[in-house]
Amino acid sequence: MRNLQRKLPVDVVDLEEFARKALELCLRVPRKKKTDLLQLPEISVLIVSDRRMASLHRQFMNESGPTDVITFQHGEIFISAETARRNARRFGNSLERELRLYVVHGLLHLKGFDDRNERSARKMQGVQGRILAKVSRLK
Repeated sequence: MRNLQRKLPVDVVDLEEFARKALELCLRVPRKKKTDLLQLPEISVLIVSDRRMASLHRQFMNESGPTDVITFQHGEIFISAETARRNARRFGNSLERELRLYVVHGLLHLKGFDDRNERSARKMQGVQGRILAKVSRLK
């Protein structure tokens, strides 16, 4: 877990502790096939600026502008802090909750979930919600 941006304060220690608990729960989610998450020796979560995220978005997905989270199958999860703040305000969440949501989202992509169509996105959202709720109860 690394904070590579300077615009917003992020409690990296707390977010890393959350990520460890969320990872344990993600690993327990049943999947029919082996997934990248089971085989990775390490997972990196990198908090970046909108500028860096927009660059990654353009380079790897051929889309302009920043996005909330990009997950690479070799174990890197990039999260835009500025987009997280905007979305937190939009959806009535705290920045902390929004960042946690993106961590779980990235882990679930590594577990083999995708959100490319409405049905799979709904399924992924349901699992995300359950994991967020369970980790909150573990505190």
